[in-house]
Amino acid sequence: MHASIILLLPFFSALLILLGHRQLKGAAVLISVGSSIISFVACLFFLAADDDNKLLLPFIEVGQLQAGIDVLIDKQSRGMMFIVSFIGMLVHIFSLGYMKDDDAKPRFFGALSLFMFSMTGIVLAGNLIMMFIFWELVGLSSYLLIGHWYQKASAAEACKKAFLTNRIGDFGFMIGILLLFGANGGNVNLDDLATAFSSGPLRPDAPGYSAGFTTAAALCIFLGAVGKSAQFPLHVWLPDAMEGPTPVSALIHAATMVAAGVYMLVRVSFLITASPLAAEIIAGIGCVTALLAALMATQQNDIKRVLAYSTLSQLGYMVMAVGAVAMAAQHGHVPHAAEPGHPAMFHLYTHAFFKAMLFLGSGAVIYACHHEQDIWKMGGLRKHMPVTFWTFAIGTVALMGLPPLSGFWSKEAVLGAAYDSGSNILFHAGTLTAVLTSFYMTRLLIVAFLGKPRTDSAHHATEAPMVMILPLAILALFSIFSAFDILSTPLQAMKPPHVEGHQTVLFASLIALIVGAGGAIYLYRGKDKDPVSIKLFANKFYFDEIYAVIVRVCQDRLAWIVTGLERVFVDGLVARLPAAIVARLGAATRMLQGGHLQGYTFLLGGGVIAVVYLVVFVLPRLGH
Repeated sequence: MHASIILLLPFFSALLILLGHRQLKGAAVLISVGSSIISFVACLFFLAADDDNKLLLPFIEVGQLQAGIDVLIDKQSRGMMFIVSFIGMLVHIFSLGYMKDDDAKPRFFGALSLFMFSMTGIVLAGNLIMMFIFWELVGLSSYLLIGHWYQKASAAEACKKAFLTNRIGDFGFMIGILLLFGANGGNVNLDDLATAFSSGPLRPDAPGYSAGFTTAAALCIFLGAVGKSAQFPLHVWLPDAMEGPTPVSALIHAATMVAAGVYMLVRVSFLITASPLAAEIIAGIGCVTALLAALMATQQNDIKRVLAYSTLSQLGYMVMAVGAVAMAAQHGHVPHAAEPGHPAMFHLYTHAFFKAMLFLGSGAVIYACHHEQDIWKMGGLRKHMPVTFWTFAIGTVALMGLPPLSGFWSKEAVLGAAYDSGSNILFHAGTLTAVLTSFYMTRLLIVAFLGKPRTDSAHHATEAPMVMILPLAILALFSIFSAFDILSTPLQAMKPPHVEGHQTVLFASLIALIVGAGGAIYLYRGKDKDPVSIKLFANKFYFDEIYAVIVRVCQDRLAWIVTGLERVFVDGLVARLPAAIVARLGAATRMLQGGHLQGYTFLLGGGVIAVVYLVVFVLPRLGH
């Protein structure tokens, strides 16, 4: 019952608002916010539900293909559902203040409800077909939210970029589902697939088992997460998604859309564990993404873009943890990767709270500074916005991994998984990423909030209204305490059994925190402009420019060749040549229709002579 309310209430809310927003006007906002609050309350009851996999609604029944809207209730879905509904509710409430002067508020809140429905479907999905359907709906709703201010050319381009980039990953995800569908007799139920890989026909010692097939299926499924969770090389869409309203940035970058890829990978961890090569590739991609994004963040000046690249980096951490846990499980160092308490899910859980707070805090800053986003045009905000400053500071140190805040414990779990994987590269790269995280977040805090105001907008900034401050305060508390057993019910699926890790991991983590924060304080304290200028990092390693060249050289040149071939063969040989032949024949035969009786008589006589000649002289010879 509670699962039905959680899933269907945002759907009917979105349907009602998007179809009748002109008539509803202000009531549309209340419907959307009310549905988010009711969904969260239902989620609190859902946390106590028994594990189950039940069908809500039949959807497809064609031969072997039987897939419905079925709900998988277990520790993972209950914990993730708590994050999605809680963060979603706070974003709705924050948006009441942030979007109060927006003329398109009903459309915005309708898209928010659609997004909540889509994410809920992914979390509760009991089979991969249902997950893929809602996966695509998340892409649609994020397109609507990122492009909310579609009048801006940059917003219109950003939503198209996000949509098209995700289609690349989604194509791979679909191929992976089809591979598993064919191999498991048309059954893509998550529980049944896990059984098939552990003791069924897809187990490693089964007759006809193919390691290459398992690797291909795992990497195709992973490609879906590469797109949705913005992993290298499909990471380019996420920073541009900042063109949407700031509450959208908090919703997409905190615990919902980008976390869907990590959640999906943990769901199919039995598949990743079955393929050592896939586990290594996944860990490697996550490691590269974490390091590259952290380097990019050190030279960004837009407050939201710093947080966007931070999200990229932390997502890379989570994906690296997925691969590292699978690698460790293959060596027998840790329990099976599908067991509750996955380090990637633990970091996703803690990261959701402090990253949502940081994005909403940046929204409060932008709102107070008259939509100024350049941190070098801020400064001194600590005095003018004390509540925002302290909540932002709590989120910053939580992200940096300061003990005993929540981020410290989850970062330890990720680094511990990298250490247990047996790969020194993963562990050292993860530690370097932790150094860079401390560096760029300390830089952001110093430049934006400390020192003296650098512009009039910063000098006259005032604290945000209570409707925006309240979500920040709530999330600040969760940023401190979310890793402790005070939240044991949603946490039990997230927290690994031993998060304290090794002494080596603890030492490396603390050194990374001190070196990164100390370096930022030394370089940026009292500065009015950036003393460091690294064009490669500031220009994001020129990935956008490289992709633009690839598109221009490959796609545009290919389009030019195809157009030429079309004009020669299709328009010329196929379309125009037959038409020309028919036209010539028509012109020739038209000469026979002169309208003169003498001509027709002459043709009739000629025809009679030809027939007589054939009958008398030609046919007898053919008979012999």
